[in-house]
Amino acid sequence: MKRFIITVAIFLAVAACKTNPFTGKSTLNFYPNSQIFPMAFAQYDQFLTDNKVVTGTSDAQMITKVGQRISTAAERWLDANGYPGYLKDYKWEYNLVNDETVNAWCMPGGKIVFYTGILPITQTETGVAVVMGHEVAHALADHGAQRMSAGMLQQIGAVAGNVAIKDPQKRNTFNQAYGLGSTLGVMLPFSRNHETEADRIGLQIMAIAGYNPDEAANLWRRMKAKSGGQAPPEFMSTHPSNDTRINNLMAWAPAAKQEAAKYGVTSFK
Repeated sequence: MKRFIITVAIFLAVAACKTNPFTGKSTLNFYPNSQIFPMAFAQYDQFLTDNKVVTGTSDAQMITKVGQRISTAAERWLDANGYPGYLKDYKWEYNLVNDETVNAWCMPGGKIVFYTGILPITQTETGVAVVMGHEVAHALADHGAQRMSAGMLQQIGAVAGNVAIKDPQKRNTFNQAYGLGSTLGVMLPFSRNHETEADRIGLQIMAIAGYNPDEAANLWRRMKAKSGGQAPPEFMSTHPSNDTRINNLMAWAPAAKQEAAKYGVTSFK
């Protein structure tokens, strides 16, 4: 049984590599779009049914407008860099939901939600573009499927350990150590890497869409002020610290502008 589980894990890891077009790196992904997108679309529709979607307002219209510009910019980049048709199965949708939570998210396949609670932080259309670029980047890079894939491997490792260890006390010790070690040492760094990757890709896409990437660092300064500096240590978080993000975004903004210039975009909102 143990040998079988390890063999399955190795097979999945080898067979499930997919290239991220924005980084050129191989990624771990067991779930093809044909499998994960329909599930995500159904969950998204149910979420909209269960929550208060804001329609017809200037804010709702702005969310859609920015989303369309960002996704069009992403398609321009993909087409120009040898990935035509990459987005053929995506069904972009951008909705504003009445909720005080300071958040936005994107499901696989391009289903995006902004909560009204984040609008005081975004403040402007360009601020919305910062967040939208980040969320669109998650969808483009298949981060949702990658997290599910990593979770599967984590579970396989736990099962393999429990099968191999016969002594109940030792098995209990293993489970505690494995749970903590795999979370702090693998899953959380994996998530933080996704957030950093989405920040960088999103900055580039928003610039191609005509939005000023310099605003990204300003948005995270406002986010930091909103939090009052209250946050767990970075190594215990799914996200990089606010200071890390601010520094990264400031460093990457010039390169994002240079990339936008390749598409004739030299002035920004």
